[in-house]
Amino acid sequence: MKKVAIVGVGPTGIYTLHALVEHGEPLAVQLYEQAEEAGVGMPYNSDNTSPHMLANIASIEIPPIYITYLTWLQNQSDDYLAQFGVERTSLHERQFLPRVLLGDYYRDRFLAVMEKARETGFDVSLYESSEVTDLRADDHGVGLWVNHAPQPVLVDFAAIATGHLWPEEDTSSRPYFPSPWTGLMDAAIPACRVGILGTSLSAIDAAVAVVCQHGAFTTDADGELHFQRRPQSQNLTLTLMSRTGVLPEADFYCPLPYEPLDIVTDAALEQAIAQGAKGLLDRVFSLIVQELQHTAPGWCEQIALEQLTADTFADAWFAERKKHDPFAWARLNLQEVERNKQVQHTVPWRYALLRLHEVIEEVVPHLEDHDRMRFKRGLARVFIDNYAAIPSESIRRLLALHEAGLMEILALGNEYERYDEPTKTVIVHHGQRREYDIFINARGQKPLKSKDIPFPSLRHQLLACGDDIPDIGEDYTLLAPEAARGRIAFGGLPWLMHDRPFTQGLTASADIGAAMAQALIKPTLNRRRKLWEEA
Repeated sequence: MKKVAIVGVGPTGIYTLHALVEHGEPLAVQLYEQAEEAGVGMPYNSDNTSPHMLANIASIEIPPIYITYLTWLQNQSDDYLAQFGVERTSLHERQFLPRVLLGDYYRDRFLAVMEKARETGFDVSLYESSEVTDLRADDHGVGLWVNHAPQPVLVDFAAIATGHLWPEEDTSSRPYFPSPWTGLMDAAIPACRVGILGTSLSAIDAAVAVVCQHGAFTTDADGELHFQRRPQSQNLTLTLMSRTGVLPEADFYCPLPYEPLDIVTDAALEQAIAQGAKGLLDRVFSLIVQELQHTAPGWCEQIALEQLTADTFADAWFAERKKHDPFAWARLNLQEVERNKQVQHTVPWRYALLRLHEVIEEVVPHLEDHDRMRFKRGLARVFIDNYAAIPSESIRRLLALHEAGLMEILALGNEYERYDEPTKTVIVHHGQRREYDIFINARGQKPLKSKDIPFPSLRHQLLACGDDIPDIGEDYTLLAPEAARGRIAFGGLPWLMHDRPFTQGLTASADIGAAMAQALIKPTLNRRRKLWEEA
C-alpha cells in the first residue's frame, strides 16, 4: 500500500479522506490533528466558538458526506437539539444554525468515513493531539516530524489541509486579540470600551461573544429581539469599525444549485482571456454589464450602469447604503429579505452577482498587475459584499444591541491609524482620537506567503527556490522544490487566497479535498495560472 499522510483533520482533511475512500484503492493513511479531537475544524470547535455564533452556510449548500447536514440534524435527539436552542419542527435546509453543530456533524461524518475506510481495506491510523511540527520532501518521499519528535515519520504522499492559520507574530495579549479565535472565547471581558475592527459576520460574532458575558437576548410577544444588560455592566460599549462603516446585508433567497448565466459563459470568458491581458478587466466588465442588463434592466437603469466602469461600479453599489444610518439600513434590508424569503422571491441583480463571482475568479490570475489592483479595489469589494451576506438573526442581534445603547458603527476612512499600547488600543481617524480598553481584530484570514509556512524545513525549501508564494499545480501539488513534485499536495487555504481571492467556506474545502485526492490517484502536475500578488 502507498503510505499517505493527511495533515489537519478539519473539513478539508475530511473531504480529502472521503474522496480517497470513495475512489476505492486501499491505502495506508495516517491522519494528524493537533487538536484533542479530530474531525471538527477550528471555526466549529467549542474551544474557539460559542453557541451564539452562527454559521453562514445552510444544509442546502454543504457538500454532504453520505448524508446531508439536515438529515443528520433530524437524526439527533430533541434533548441534543435543545442544547443549542433548536426545535426539530423548525429544521429546514436553508436554516442558519450555531457553528458548534457543524463541528459535531463533521466529527460524526469523519468517524463514518473512517469506518468505511477500514471496511474497504484501508489501513487508517488517527493521531490526535499530534501537531506536525516539521515536514520535508526528498527523493525518497516525505518526512513528517510530529510533536517535535527527533525522527520523522516517512510517507509516500502528504496532503496539507491545515486550514486557517494566525501567524506567530500575532500573539495575543489581554487588551488586544489579533482575531476572534485567539483566546477570546476563554477570556473574561470586563464591562469596558470594546473596539472591534471589522463589520463582517466574524466581527458581529465577536461582539455577541462579548455581550453574552454581560446580559442576554430575549424575544418579546411580537417576536422582536432585545438585549437585557446586567446592572453591573452599564459601562460596556462596543464599536464595530471599518474603512467605510458599511454593514453587511442579510442573506437573501435564491435558487440553489445555481442556475447558469446567460451572457458570462465559459466560452465568453475564454474568448476574453484569449485576446490577451491588456484590457482584459474592461472586456470582462463589459460582459458583466451585459449579464446584469439582461437579468435586471430596471435596476441597471436606476444606477446608470451604462455610465459606470470597473473602477466606479463599487461606488454605485454602496452609494445608497452610505447615505443611510447603518442600523436604519439594516432594519429596512432585513424586512425586505424576510418578505422575499416568505414568497421565495429572488432579487435578480443580487443573484446574478452571486453567480458571477465564482466564474470571474477564474479570470483574476490572467490580469495584468495594474488591473489586478483595480479589480481588488473595485469589483472584488462588490462580489465579497454580496456573497458574504449574513444570517438574518445576526442582523437582529445587531439591531438589539444598538437599541440597548451598546453598539455603534464607526467609519474610519482610508487614512486611519492604530496604536496598540500596553493597556489600551488607540484609533486616530479624521482628526479624532478613540481609545479602547479591549480591541479585537476581526478582519478575517489574511493571505499568507512562504515565509509563514509553519514547517521550517519545507519553508526553507520553498524560499530556497525563490518562491515567495508556494508554486502550486492545478491539483494543489507543489511544483517546487523538485523533490516535492507529486509528493506534497498543499491545500492550506491562506496560501491559496493569492490567486483565488474568493476562496472560502466548506464548498472550497470539499473542492480542494477532492483535488488533492485526485493528485494522488492521477497526478497532472499542470501549473496554476499566475498568482494574485499582494501589492
